[in-house]
Amino acid sequence: MAVNDRGTIRRLLAALLTSTAVAMTAVYPSTVMAQGSPLAPEVADGAKMLLRANELTYNQDAERVTAVGGVQINYNSYRMVAQRVEYDQKSGRVMATGNIELIEPGGNRIYADSLDVTDNFGEGFVNSLRVETTDNTRLAAESAERLPEEKMVLNNGVYTACLPCAARPDRAPLWQVKAQKVIRDGKAHTIRLERAQFELFGFSLGRLPFPITVPDETVERKSGILFPRMSVTQKLGFGLTVPYYHVFSPSMDATISPTYYTKQGLLLAGELRNRFETGEHTLRVAGIDQKSPGTFDKGSSDERADQRGMIASKGRFEINPRWTFGWNVMLQSDNNFSKTYRLAGYNTTPFTNDIYLNGLGTRNSFELHNYYFDVQDTDYARTAEKQQAVVYPSLDYTYYAPEPIYGGQLSITSNFTNLSRKQDDFYTEGSSARFRGLEGSYTRFTTEAEWKRTFTTDEGLLLTPILAARGDGIRHTGDSAPSFLGYDANAAAYRNYTYGGDFEGAGGASRYMLTAGLEARYPILMTTATSSHVLEPVAQIFARPDEQMAGGLPNEDAQSFVFDATSLFERDKFSGYDRVEGGTRANVGIRYTGTFDNGIGLRGLFGQSYHLAGTNSFDTPDLLNVGAQSGLESDASDYVALAAVDLPQGYSVQGQGRFDEKSFELERADVALTYALPRVSGAVVYTNIQAQPDYGFQKEAEYLKTASSLRINEQWSLSGSTTWDINKNEVIRRGLGVTYADECTVFTVAYTDQPDSADADDWTVTARLSFRTLGEIAVGSTDLDEE
Repeated sequence: MAVNDRGTIRRLLAALLTSTAVAMTAVYPSTVMAQGSPLAPEVADGAKMLLRANELTYNQDAERVTAVGGVQINYNSYRMVAQRVEYDQKSGRVMATGNIELIEPGGNRIYADSLDVTDNFGEGFVNSLRVETTDNTRLAAESAERLPEEKMVLNNGVYTACLPCAARPDRAPLWQVKAQKVIRDGKAHTIRLERAQFELFGFSLGRLPFPITVPDETVERKSGILFPRMSVTQKLGFGLTVPYYHVFSPSMDATISPTYYTKQGLLLAGELRNRFETGEHTLRVAGIDQKSPGTFDKGSSDERADQRGMIASKGRFEINPRWTFGWNVMLQSDNNFSKTYRLAGYNTTPFTNDIYLNGLGTRNSFELHNYYFDVQDTDYARTAEKQQAVVYPSLDYTYYAPEPIYGGQLSITSNFTNLSRKQDDFYTEGSSARFRGLEGSYTRFTTEAEWKRTFTTDEGLLLTPILAARGDGIRHTGDSAPSFLGYDANAAAYRNYTYGGDFEGAGGASRYMLTAGLEARYPILMTTATSSHVLEPVAQIFARPDEQMAGGLPNEDAQSFVFDATSLFERDKFSGYDRVEGGTRANVGIRYTGTFDNGIGLRGLFGQSYHLAGTNSFDTPDLLNVGAQSGLESDASDYVALAAVDLPQGYSVQGQGRFDEKSFELERADVALTYALPRVSGAVVYTNIQAQPDYGFQKEAEYLKTASSLRINEQWSLSGSTTWDINKNEVIRRGLGVTYADECTVFTVAYTDQPDSADADDWTVTARLSFRTLGEIAVGSTDLDEE
């Protein structure tokens, strides 16, 4: 007799689908956090049912519903097939047999041979259970039993995140976890693995003598011991870290990470994390009582310290959608602790302590930073750190007018810098004396307005007039001219530079710069049947007065100066605000861009800069001789050029150089080759800098750096990097790594070496073994380029 009791069918369907889904969630804890009861699927409003079978009967006397032959059930986004489904209303049991397959709404697939459960989900059995999830994890069990009190027991369960071998599906996966019993406690929200063992390449690595209890899918975080980490370094020895994670509240947790080093003893470290509605904060502490300081270089800060420690704080808070306030600061017992013990996030040198306030609008931006630089080195006297400036603060503000001004764009840029320094940052190289910073305080306020507008003539010529006005207020409170190791000549030189030779120990100054400029560009398009080319001559001229007090003021932020093709058309080629380009100058060059139908791309630039009138700022020495032998110190500059080729096969070559304006000899070259092929990728970078004695480079510098990766097959790959000082004919840094990676496992071993490094550790061996969904075992860091 055909069934027409829709309520009975719905009850049958809910019991069948939910019971099978429960068997899956009992042993797969990585699903999303459940809503409401974790044991029953939530029924959507108006959910419709579709049931198909070769035969569907309802025995009213026996109160039994039976569907036989190719049973298909679609209900509440679940889909299920089976050979036979039977529901006994008297006993309240649902039974399904024959190639059961259930597809959940999220895409997980659950297979079983037979299913026998009560319709209230209180008790039941599933035989030959197998689960395949959307993220390619696998679970199998001989049987599963549903018990009262929201408990589920799986017998002889196997779990892995590895895909089966396509050629030999019966072969054991790379790794798997077996457990004699898997017990899910719905009330305690835990999953207990009894007599569990881990297998690798089909071989057991041993059975755990005690059961493992982990949180189920309804628990977002749970306190407990994390995977251990290991490290091997020259001066610390072998290190073993066993982290413990603890949850205080939904918004607060902590990790305690004790590490035992065979050469130095126990390092205690901890991190406390807090989340708030508007931001987050992290507090980190670490400390050690070194048992063998003598392992380090004698006289170094590492060797002379016994008790060492650090405390660090990092926070970021959004005041509103446009404003952000934050900090990242560290305090340590000596100047090299965090670097020596490689405390992640705090082992760089220098480490920049920063307290900041940032704002971003639609047409303006605001950045306020306060800096203190921890120079992490082995110098016990901390000389380099004392020579670093303390910045309080540095402020940058940029504004763009929302509407055109006389048809052009108006922008305003402001910078305020205030800093102090305990010692002169002074050194000599050959006959060159260089002051990177002066003892005392230094304050400067700069504001600059720029207006520009582009006109296009009927012939295609682009003309852009540029007007700029800038003003600076400066004060330096040093009480004496700098001197160092009896270099009285350098002190006398600075007296001559500063304020026209009238140096009184402290002084204030103001300066301005007015600029009127014009840029002309004439792009010419040329096309062929297989390519297109754009040739664009560019000419600029900037008229302005001489730089006021050129070289007679401290230079804190315009110390790094490189003249090349990328800076040829800059209005002010200095890298910071403390120097400003003066005098009348013209920049002339030609750009080229070409594309071909076969995928080849070409780029190029060639040009020269000319000092036409006034004082050449780049030929005016300051405390660092910025501009000396830069290629801009003469009326006609050196030539600069750039050329690049991009090939469709994955190669890209770019080279740029600076050539002497008289002899055309090479003064500086940078060449980079990058490649990304199916099996090989990497880069080769060559740098050549000719000697610049007046700028502090007494000898020619020539370096070759390579980094590459070779994919041997789908799983194995090699990577390596080398930095070679060609002039000294020695390798200054090298590294080699081997990686195995598939869908479930990543294994990496790496070695790095810095023969000429003054760090506490000259070489490092690192490794990482990661099992997807389980965790990883780490030995140091596998980044070959880590400083």
